[in-house]
Amino acid sequence: MARVDPRPNSELVHLQAQFDQTEQMMGYLPNSLPTMARVPGLVEAFGGVGRAVMGNSAIPGPLAQMVAQVASTAAGCRYCQAHTTAHAAHMGVSEEKLDDLWTWKTSAHFDEAERAALDLAFDAASVPNGVSNAHFAALRPHFDDDQIAGLVAIVSYFGFLNRWNDTMATDLEAEPASIAARVLKSQGWTPGHLHVEEPNT
Repeated sequence: MARVDPRPNSELVHLQAQFDQTEQMMGYLPNSLPTMARVPGLVEAFGGVGRAVMGNSAIPGPLAQMVAQVASTAAGCRYCQAHTTAHAAHMGVSEEKLDDLWTWKTSAHFDEAERAALDLAFDAASVPNGVSNAHFAALRPHFDDDQIAGLVAIVSYFGFLNRWNDTMATDLEAEPASIAARVLKSQGWTPGHLHVEEPNT
């Protein structure tokens, strides 16, 4: 159950066009948006960032979603894991490949460019950040500087979403929940917040 109630629909008329566009694109309205609307201007600003980051033609959509999924899993956000898995599946990434996503280093489903991008995603989303010059050396045979910046932008964009949705315990919508439950079951995915107990003081 979400920890903060979404802003009432009666107060969101000014965002209806943006919500309609998002719902048309995704097939549903993410539950995170009406809660983000409690911060004036955030939905509008974040929508602009999202269009720049996820609409970047330099990064193929399926790779962008896999990068976002690995980053979200490294961060522990099950809500975003489900969303990115569902988007990747809609973009044509096979369920076999998505099921193998956590063995990207060795799976035959992934090429060297994808492995370099996913290595970056995992280590950039980890705390503390685990990226080194070796990551960039592995990326450069496959990606130019604009593309590398685009990959980092995806991880950074989802860093906000991971923190927002995991902290708010955003309720997961039915469609991504259904796809994630089927595709990610071998990885032990379950909906809800992955709570880490506080250390004894």
